Amino acid sequence: MPRLNRTVVLALLIATSSIFLLFQLYYYRQYVSKHGPLALSSKGYLAGKEAQWHLVKKFLGLARKFSLPVFLVDTVTLSLLTQEAELLKDSQLKEPHCTFLCTHRHFITFGLLGNVWKYDAALQDAAEERGLELLELRGKDPRLVGMDDLTGSEIPLHLLIRSDGHLLVHVVVLYERSGNYLWHGPLRLTPGIDHNFAPFRKLDFGRYAGAYDRPELILTTLDGLDVRLPKNFSHFLTEHSSSRFLECRYREAAAFYQLYPDDPSPEAMDFRMKAKSLLHLAARVLTELQVPFWLSSGTCLGWFRQCNIIPYSKDVDLGIWIKDYRHDLTQAFQRAGLPLKHKFGKIEDSLELSFQGLDVKLDIFFFYEDGDIVWNGGTQAKSGKKFKYVFPRFSLCWTELVDLRLRVPCETLDYVVANYGPEWNVPVKTWDWKSSPPNVQENGVWPIRERDDVIQVY
Repeated sequence: MPRLNRTVVLALLIATSSIFLLFQLYYYRQYVSKHGPLALSSKGYLAGKEAQWHLVKKFLGLARKFSLPVFLVDTVTLSLLTQEAELLKDSQLKEPHCTFLCTHRHFITFGLLGNVWKYDAALQDAAEERGLELLELRGKDPRLVGMDDLTGSEIPLHLLIRSDGHLLVHVVVLYERSGNYLWHGPLRLTPGIDHNFAPFRKLDFGRYAGAYDRPELILTTLDGLDVRLPKNFSHFLTEHSSSRFLECRYREAAAFYQLYPDDPSPEAMDFRMKAKSLLHLAARVLTELQVPFWLSSGTCLGWFRQCNIIPYSKDVDLGIWIKDYRHDLTQAFQRAGLPLKHKFGKIEDSLELSFQGLDVKLDIFFFYEDGDIVWNGGTQAKSGKKFKYVFPRFSLCWTELVDLRLRVPCETLDYVVANYGPEWNVPVKTWDWKSSPPNVQENGVWPIRERDDVIQVY
């Protein structure tokens, strides 16, 4: 009998323990389904990755409530994705996890389409109700700045949403510009801003202004959360690495026109209209060929000095790295209605192409890299003399000119000074391409036997 009692007692204990464990498991599943895969540390705080997930969930909930058109632009998260992972549905996974939205960093970045966002001051209070701190950074709206108005109004450029004093969602506000692209402003801390609010130097966006193609967005599920992201996120990541944007220097241009009034003549206006059309056509052809190019020579000087095309320049000048040359480039321009006017040089040396537009010539100079310098060549057709124009190395940035997004050398001042000297800000209407540029060097003579190939005039 005593043996039986002990067995019964043991069985009851086992049954009670099992019921208790089942209850705990049920409660845990109910909790996870409501709050997500959260884990608590020994002190009761959310552990690293899970706290990040919880912050992103709160932010996305806030975005839904206020109809914020946000999409994922975080470079680390997008780098983790593959074309297969893009379609990942967390509902198919059995275990709670946070693979993509929780990274080794204490911040994650979203973009916000500013043109379709209606600002609501209640956003600040709603964030606080959720235990979040919101910092809004504003700046000048470049779309409203021009020669007639140098002040502009201020618009939100960046939103920083912080949780637990260290985890952060960085929202980059992207505005559509007249060149049919998206632009975001730089992140600048004004007096009174807490420099410890965020790891500002580590953020992916904001060191400079940036420009991007408007991406097609898709809705997918990452780590159990519905998130929008660029459909071609590989292209977006490539863009990010070279997205720096330089605004036209309207204040300096206005000062220039105070000293040297603009030419209001019908001839000047007509040339600018034709040059604008030619530039738009050339940009379309080269973009379709995926050939990067930049404003060079007088066209670059006009943008940098006066935010416009120089009316007496009589042509449009573009630069292309010789490594980006394509053999079908000439045919592409001819199909677009721009016949080849002349071809000087060869791929290995001093290549230059000119196409004839409507009363305006398009000159394309190919640039060669050589140690600490880069150069483009020139050829005198009658004598066969070769010339070299030497520039310090430069990188490329985006800008806007004549309602078009274009590239220019980031180190524009160095580029312009090399080509036009320290007096570049003084208009010079008489210009000899063989002797006037301070960076020109004689570079020999084309051999007689090669001239039929390297000097072609149509």
